[in-house]
Amino acid sequence: MRLTPTERDRLLLFSAAELARARRARGLRLNVPEATALIADAVCEAARDGARLAEAVERARSVLGPDDVLPGVADVVTEVHVEAVFDDGSRLAVVSDPIAGGSLAERAPGALLPGPEHDEPEAAVRLPVTNTATVPVSVTSHFHFFEANPRLDFDRERAYGMRLAVPAGSSVRFGPGESREVGLVPIGGRRVAIGFAGLVDGPLDAPGAREEAMRRAAACGYLGVAETAGVTGSTQAAQGTEAASEGDGR
Repeated sequence: MRLTPTERDRLLLFSAAELARARRARGLRLNVPEATALIADAVCEAARDGARLAEAVERARSVLGPDDVLPGVADVVTEVHVEAVFDDGSRLAVVSDPIAGGSLAERAPGALLPGPEHDEPEAAVRLPVTNTATVPVSVTSHFHFFEANPRLDFDRERAYGMRLAVPAGSSVRFGPGESREVGLVPIGGRRVAIGFAGLVDGPLDAPGAREEAMRRAAACGYLGVAETAGVTGSTQAAQGTEAASEGDGR
């Protein structure tokens, strides 16, 4: 027997639907593949009987009820798409809400429940920021703002140890040439900054950490760092070398 691909698909669907009917007859509640096959088969059989598209969809929608399927199936099978051969040719039938009244909504297994809304944290510091780059720059909520993109021009000393005052997981986007004011809050917890731009890589409040971070930022060409930051570090190093030389001379 030679069958076209469409005919083979139809027989496969019929076999799955027959299995679903047999299990349903034994009193079993259907799972997702079984329910889908039974609904799709109902559309195809209605089309074979000469029903029009709307009638076939309505007939398929009445095949199963919430008591015929396992808990949660109605929340998964929210639409069934099947191509059926009607008297006027092949048509795509879309059966919406095929298991009417069966949705468990928030009671469904694995349902995603909305959590409580979080208010935006109150800013401890507000800084004007300008993006001098030719491309947009985005900074995420918990990024150490002091170490943000070097082309962002703002007072980095005031931003040391701070992050954006926005809800966790969100970000702030600075368009090319855009200036805007942002709010910052202190980084919480143990206040350790590892990674980011590598300007700190350790405890934020360790002795000398701020000064060293400022020196590194100045050396790397970050905007918003006072020029004296790099000079101070060089001067301190020079003074230390001079003192050591004097000691050796004595």
